[in-house]
Amino acid sequence: QVELVESGGGSVQAGGSLRLSCTASGDTYSRYYTQYFMAWFRQAPGKEREGVAALDDDGSTTYADSVKGRFTISKDNAKNTLYLQMNSLKPEDTAMYYCAADLGRHPQWSLLHIGQYTNWGQGTQVTVSS
Repeated sequence: QVELVESGGGSVQAGGSLRLSCTASGDTYSRYYTQYFMAWFRQAPGKEREGVAALDDDGSTTYADSVKGRFTISKDNAKNTLYLQMNSLKPEDTAMYYCAADLGRHPQWSLLHIGQYTNWGQGTQVTVSS
């Protein structure tokens, strides 16, 4: 079992920065945390949830084209926390941001696909004004 809790969302002007955090807990996560792959997704009103950035269990990262060069995903195992540093924010980045995690064999191409994850947080809202 894995519980994911996001924080760090808020309102910012275009060009600004935010850092999202996702703290993981639970018996299964505590036992197998090095084997988890994790990701950030976002969902804007009226749109489908989309993958933003993922961190594989080997430390490799994957980003959506729309955020490459602006967002950075990282993890602090000592704090059981996944981060998303978001710079040069744009109004189109406005969305609810969700943390996701899972473990097991998986193709790397699937890391930004919703169906790859069974554990989800409740989300944190990011609003970027122009």
